[in-house]
Amino acid sequence: MSESYDYDLFVIGAGSGGVRAARLAALDGKRVGVAEGHRIGGTCVIQGCVPKKFMVYASEVSHHLKVAEGYGWTIPEAHFSWKSFIECKDIEIARLSGIYAANLAKAGADVFHAHGRLKDAHTVELVGKDRTVTARTILIATGGKPWVPDALPGIEHAITSEEAFHLSDLPRSIVVVGGGYIAVEFAGIFAGLGVETTLVYRGPNILRGFDDDVRAHLAGELERRGIRVVLGCQHAEIRKEGDRLISVMETGQSFESDQVMFATGRVPNTHDLGLEAAGVTLTEGGAIAVDAFSRTSVPNIWAIGDVTDRMNLTPVAIREAVAFHQTVFRDTPSRFDYEAVPTAVFSQPPVGVVGLSEAEARKAVGPVDIYLTRFRPMKYAFMGLDERTLMKLVVEPESNRVLGVHIVGPDAPEMIQLAAIAVKAGLTKAQWDATCALHPTAAEELVTLREKQPVLDMAG
Repeated sequence: MSESYDYDLFVIGAGSGGVRAARLAALDGKRVGVAEGHRIGGTCVIQGCVPKKFMVYASEVSHHLKVAEGYGWTIPEAHFSWKSFIECKDIEIARLSGIYAANLAKAGADVFHAHGRLKDAHTVELVGKDRTVTARTILIATGGKPWVPDALPGIEHAITSEEAFHLSDLPRSIVVVGGGYIAVEFAGIFAGLGVETTLVYRGPNILRGFDDDVRAHLAGELERRGIRVVLGCQHAEIRKEGDRLISVMETGQSFESDQVMFATGRVPNTHDLGLEAAGVTLTEGGAIAVDAFSRTSVPNIWAIGDVTDRMNLTPVAIREAVAFHQTVFRDTPSRFDYEAVPTAVFSQPPVGVVGLSEAEARKAVGPVDIYLTRFRPMKYAFMGLDERTLMKLVVEPESNRVLGVHIVGPDAPEMIQLAAIAVKAGLTKAQWDATCALHPTAAEELVTLREKQPVLDMAG
């Protein structure tokens, strides 16, 4: 006789991945429970992609107003209310969180507003509820959290992206620390809202891991938008003097600001999950170790999303959830394919990328053909602005297949979603070229690139 459990599936974490897995299983008639110690919706909905995109929208208005004047509009002096914006943002986030919770309830899942902690491979303690539940299968989807250098003197005076969503007042000046997409995006947000913004990064250029042409181009465009970009520089300490913060750098430089925000990466949120008690193995980097199907070292415990530190994107977590459901409850072993996943950086201007960078392609296949253009978008050329768009195709010469597409400029994220279909399908440069251009658009450049970049003599 099989062992009896309270649930067929118990999910710890109600972010995008956990909610999708729970709903699918519940809609299949399975007994499903979900534990979430914070708000339903997870990082993306509550303090990540969604509220950040609202902030990007708000901050872009200042640029739109500038463009409008170039097109003949006379606009009275505009005023931005941070308090009004935050209030509207919070209302919308509460609405979206409510939708997530309602969808779980409609599917038939039990939701526990409590932190879930493993007591063993089949038992979850609901911390603060004085209750435990058992489950045949357990899924961990607790996401990630911001990392800060705890040993840095004065780090207690700094904030992370999580606090940035709830500042009571908009600072007059800010130092944003980091070179990844979160740092770059928030630098654009604050600068667009009129905050004197300095972006400090210890590396030689921003957006490590992206194509080098993208990195260099965006750094220049950020400075064109009024952001001071300081590279090869990191904090030695943060001093508080009155209501001002002094960022003292290891180079001897110092920057004075109202606020310091660290966006120096995120780490898997595995704290106090009882993983050791259940026998779940972690990677050297502190993520939950899983196989290609998202199964952990314990056969009935699975993990998806940022807590596994594979590809930390919300749509990826959702697709991992679908694959988990197919594998466990539909008896159809499924794994997510991480190749050619499109990604965007909502910087100002934004970045859209899919496939391999030039360096990655050269390492993978050897010599590659590069098609690259930089141009002033029609919208900005009209009014004399010098902002430029970058588009780059990385092509394998032998097969003529497009291996990577890289765009920096207006609407780059929208274009890259469709470009990803072509890259994922393995279409060739000849097939791109055979596609009729849509004029006048920026996107037409993607199918009209004809001149290959000259090959540099690396030996010289």
